[in-house]
Amino acid sequence: MDKGGMDAAPPPPPRSPASLRWSILRKSLLRRPSAAPDDPSEVNTKNVSRKRGGVFNLIPCHPVDDSDSVEVVEATLRAKDLVGPRDVCTRYKLPLENGPGLVMIQRMEDCVDLNDFEISTRFDIDTTGLVCSWPSEDVLAYFCVNHPFMFRSKRVIELGSGYGLAGLAIAASSDAQEVVISDGNPNVVDYIQHNISLNAQVFGATKVQSMILHWNQDLVSDVLSSFDVVVASDCTFFKQFHESLACTVKSLLKRSEVSEAIFLSPKRGDSLVKFIEKIKEIGLDYKLLENYDTHVWNIHQKLLKGDDSTWANYDPDHCYPLLLRMTFPAHEYK
Repeated sequence: MDKGGMDAAPPPPPRSPASLRWSILRKSLLRRPSAAPDDPSEVNTKNVSRKRGGVFNLIPCHPVDDSDSVEVVEATLRAKDLVGPRDVCTRYKLPLENGPGLVMIQRMEDCVDLNDFEISTRFDIDTTGLVCSWPSEDVLAYFCVNHPFMFRSKRVIELGSGYGLAGLAIAASSDAQEVVISDGNPNVVDYIQHNISLNAQVFGATKVQSMILHWNQDLVSDVLSSFDVVVASDCTFFKQFHESLACTVKSLLKRSEVSEAIFLSPKRGDSLVKFIEKIKEIGLDYKLLENYDTHVWNIHQKLLKGDDSTWANYDPDHCYPLLLRMTFPAHEYK
């Protein structure tokens, strides 16, 4: 009997290693920094910095939790020392039967600070890669995963990658020879490199690396005319970068009949049209497609008609990406 006259409660059973690992995850990764810790069960995709208003949700994601596989748990544990107080570890499920998932470190919402803007000013770059994941990035990753033959045995580079979802998806779902995931913001490239390291086990024989690539700067010689495919999402918004971006695309692409650049970008007023004018000026051919994937097109139509209420402020001019494919004219490589 104990002092209160009641039987003493038996000691709790020892916790399994898996349970202890999850405790580490919950304490180290899945909580918002605050005076009073949040209930881990309340952590959801709203914590991840994403475009306000809606996404196409073609690559579903959620913060890592008990529903994920042992491999995901282990990858997230490896990320423990990489994740800062403003970050969350997120699991993306690629839309393939038995396809791999991706574990990515991203900023929580509303976490851009003065240091980010100082770096933006110093390097003459924007902070959009840190602000959120944009709808076009989701669509680009989905499109690439569903067209893996486009990347087989090829060297691929993603421009303005943000956290690197599309580039990582290409590396995980295709037999590309090499995937380079680039951005002009060194803070963003730090995230990209962490995400490459976290997912190395799903890339197979594909070489994957990060790169700081500023469109306004001269390219180093070892990347000139060396890529079969250039991809980018929503990189044509800033008109002041149009000329340098167009020249960068032309400089990176191999002179080959099978080389091409694949951009997914909304119209954003006349911004996309103005970029296409630059593409024509520098001597690249192009095709602009509005309906390039049946599933994406159907989602777009439902949002336009109001049949899907999950994206109440859907504006196709700013949200629906068109597919822009750029190639060299035949006389450039014959």
